[in-house]
Amino acid sequence: MKIYLIRHSNAMDPGTPGYEDDSARPLTEKGRDKMKEIAFALKALELKPDLIVSSPYIRARETAEILAKVLKYRQELSFNDALVPSGSADQIIGEINEKYSVDELVLVGHEPCLGSLVGALTAGDSNLSIDLKKGGVCCLSADDLRTERKAVLEWLLTPKLLSRLE
Repeated sequence: MKIYLIRHSNAMDPGTPGYEDDSARPLTEKGRDKMKEIAFALKALELKPDLIVSSPYIRARETAEILAKVLKYRQELSFNDALVPSGSADQIIGEINEKYSVDELVLVGHEPCLGSLVGALTAGDSNLSIDLKKGGVCCLSADDLRTERKAVLEWLLTPKLLSRLE
C-alpha cells in the first residue's frame, strides 16, 4: 500500500474576523492556486488514489476537493475526525487497518497530526515527528500496518519542489 499524507494548503489566519472557529477557516486564493499546482505535480507523478480521506475542517476539505478534481478521482471524498490537528496517530493507524484496504490511500489533514503519523508509521514512535509544510506531501509504503515499524518513507516533497514538477 502507498500512503500519501498531504497537509492542507494556505488558509485564512487563525482569529481572522468571521473565521474564529478554527475548523471553519477556508483556503486563501493563494492557497487554492498553490494546491492546484501541487495537484498537477502529483498527477505527473502518476498518483492514482483508490481512496481520499480528509479531515472535516474546511481548509483540508477544500484541499482534498482540488486534488480530487485534478486527479479525476471519481468517488465521493471520505472524511475522518481522526485527521484533525489534535488527531491521534494510533487511532488513524487503527482505522486504516479496519476500514481502508486499498493500494493507494491519500490522507489530507493538519499538523501536528500528520507529522506524528509519519513518526508512528516509520519509527514506531509518534514523538519522532516531522513537520510538513502547508501543501507538503509525504509518500510512505507499507505491507503490514500491524508491525512496529509499519512503513517506509519513499519521499517527502515541499510545496516549492512540487510546484517545479508540474
